[in-house]
Amino acid sequence: MITVDALREMVEAGTVDTVLVAIVDMQGRLQGKRCSARYFLDVVLEHATEGCNYLLAVDVEMNTVGGYRMSSWERGYGDFVMRPDLSTLRLTPWLPGTAMVLCDVEWEDRSPVTVSPRQILRRQLDRLADRGLAAFVGTELEFIVFDDSYEQAHDLGYRDLRPANQYNVDYSLLGTSRIEPLLRRIRNEMSGAGLMVESAKGECNFGQHEIVFRYDEALPTCDNHAIYKTGAKEIAAQEGRSLTFMAKYNEREGNSCHIHISLRGTDGDLTFVGDGPHGMSATAQQFIAGQLACLRELTLLFAPNINSYKRFQPGSFAPTAVAWGSDNRTCALRLVGHGAGLRIENRVPGGDVNPYLAVAALIAAGLHGIENGMTLEPELSGNAYASDKPTVPTSLREARDLFAASAVAREAFGEDVVDHYCNAARVELAAFDSAVTDWERFRGFERL
Repeated sequence: MITVDALREMVEAGTVDTVLVAIVDMQGRLQGKRCSARYFLDVVLEHATEGCNYLLAVDVEMNTVGGYRMSSWERGYGDFVMRPDLSTLRLTPWLPGTAMVLCDVEWEDRSPVTVSPRQILRRQLDRLADRGLAAFVGTELEFIVFDDSYEQAHDLGYRDLRPANQYNVDYSLLGTSRIEPLLRRIRNEMSGAGLMVESAKGECNFGQHEIVFRYDEALPTCDNHAIYKTGAKEIAAQEGRSLTFMAKYNEREGNSCHIHISLRGTDGDLTFVGDGPHGMSATAQQFIAGQLACLRELTLLFAPNINSYKRFQPGSFAPTAVAWGSDNRTCALRLVGHGAGLRIENRVPGGDVNPYLAVAALIAAGLHGIENGMTLEPELSGNAYASDKPTVPTSLREARDLFAASAVAREAFGEDVVDHYCNAARVELAAFDSAVTDWERFRGFERL
């Protein structure tokens, strides 16, 4: 992380010549401009910059689609303002001579673009702050590495790719050594961008790995998450390889993104810690009760794509049961840690999640539990897959309908946000429903 004064010195010395000015879109991706560093210092720093408002109203392929109130052909696809948040200014070591800053998105009158993921999270953090609370979050992203470049993978139709490992390397030091040069680059260069690396380990699917970063306050954690996803892909491309964070690449284990969250007082008080079960306070129990009560209706923000729902398979380490348990990986919510480290882990999100939306949903659900003084149900012991607990939605369509009907979502996020992201789900469903898949061709070409 660097200051503006440090950036000026680097520009004068000729070591930095480019500043990436980025926002986070609905899919959790970085979008924006490469600005001359001198132009950034002379103009953007004071006056911000602009971008087409369709950046928050397109599908994953950047197609203009209908149904959005904020951006359309009828409204002329005008601009919004991208205002740098200088607390996010940093170097990007994997891109020579380059710094980066994330932006908040505003309209010309400086009012916030309320459907922006970063703004959605800010609104929930403000609700917490009104109660003297702050959220601390850690995200754990898994990915699959392939020896094929992104261009080769595209030309192969993303089929028959060669994974970086040919067997399960979960916790294997031998297996992870095979691609340590790539993993080491990602770890070290993320550290150079201001992220605090904890560890890397192998996972179960062939070529699957995980790099974990230290927890932080909610907004910096989500910022770092988005930067890491982009940076890891760029570093892999530089190494002639590719990696994917998609939730379910094949029929083996999917890519998860377990999200850990706890609350503290804005004065540093450990508000999750008390004399309740497993050392929980009443606040922690109410917070988790809210998670359980709202999980199904907020799943759209944890699992935003058609592919997301392919992860939810019994016995897969991806959850199906809406239940909580102490250090129980079969439950959707897993209580872990003790004392200052006590926290709840939501195991529903996959690697395709938008972290800002997911964390905003966690906070909204938790506040619902706290504000209503909800009672936490007994923990589930044993195999949650075999329990009679309610299940997470099994499709994007089901999750969209639950989110659309959620009074909690509409009260916490606002009508505009709920309608905006329901429309995003509608767009994905329409695209998928009109597509002909390989599965259909294999089953029907000759035999039907």
